[in-house]
Amino acid sequence: MTYTITTTIDAPFDDVVTAATTALQDEGFGLLCDINVKTTLKEKLDVDVDQYRILGACNPPLAHEGLTEEPELGALLPCNVIVYETDGGDVVVSAVDPQQLVGITENPDLDEIAVDVHDRFERVIATVSDELGTVSGVE
Repeated sequence: MTYTITTTIDAPFDDVVTAATTALQDEGFGLLCDINVKTTLKEKLDVDVDQYRILGACNPPLAHEGLTEEPELGALLPCNVIVYETDGGDVVVSAVDPQQLVGITENPDLDEIAVDVHDRFERVIATVSDELGTVSGVE
């Protein structure tokens, strides 16, 4: 079972992060957090890893609608989009598939919201791919 919407980009890491952030904003998402895993692991464990960022994305109207239907949904928010370097130097952009995530709630009232967020994340990934060029298409 796949639980992400993913593409691989041949572009500089920072350019991919910027393109992903802009595409998220264009789809109505704000960033609640931006976790730099590389920096965190260096500071906490003194280990060196490739670039890796976790972007905690939230669309306030959709989050509000979901939380109204299912207060426990907050445990699954924000929706994460990750950007990381591969060993080969490519950059992967991957968004959680909200349909898979929300499916664990077994609350059909969330299905329409999950489809909306899924479609928005597909457009985000496609926009980044179109803007920067892909090594492999949207999966």
